Formats: sequence, structure tokens, C-alpha cells
Amino acid sequence: MTPETAVSKEKLAQDLKIVISDAEDLLRATASQAGEKVAAAREKIQDSLHRAKLKLADVEDVIVDKGKQTARATDEYVRDHPWQAVGIAAGIGFVIGLLIGRR
Repeated sequence: MTPETAVSKEKLAQDLKIVISDAEDLLRATASQAGEKVAAAREKIQDSLHRAKLKLADVEDVIVDKGKQTARATDEYVRDHPWQAVGIAAGIGFVIGLLIGRR
């Protein structure tokens, strides 16, 4: 998984949480509304929210698992190649220093 994919999955999970929260607020706000169509719509929305919550939990589990795998792989690489890791970190620090210095 590329870093962009991980970030987009995290963003999707955050956005989905916001949508679920907003939908729940809407359901609470319309709780006093009566009518057959409103009741049917509320039931359909509640079912959709339940499914969305389940999918969100699955996405979060995948994100956590991928994060743990990435951390393990990084740890193994650093243990196997400590001087290369130091060199890479120094190079990244140098580039960040250059970028900050330009401002």
C-alpha cells in the first residue's frame, strides 16, 4: 500500500464518521415528524447507517493492520541496515532543513 493510499483511506474513514454523525443528528432532529413516508425513510436511513458503521470498523481494522505491518517492516530494515537508516534520516533532515531555510 502506498502512503497516498493509506492517507486516503484514513481520510475516507474520517469523512465517513462525519457523515454518520450528521445523519444521526438528522434522525434525532426529525424524530417528532409523523407520517408513513417519514417513518419508512427513517428506517431506511438507520439501516444504511448501521451498514456504514460496520464498513467503517472494517476499514479502520485494515488501516491499523497495515500500519502495524509497515512499522514492523521499518523496524526490521533499521535493525538489518542501521547505517543506511542513519544516512537516509540525515538526508531527509537535510532536505527538510533546506526547504525550511527557503522560507
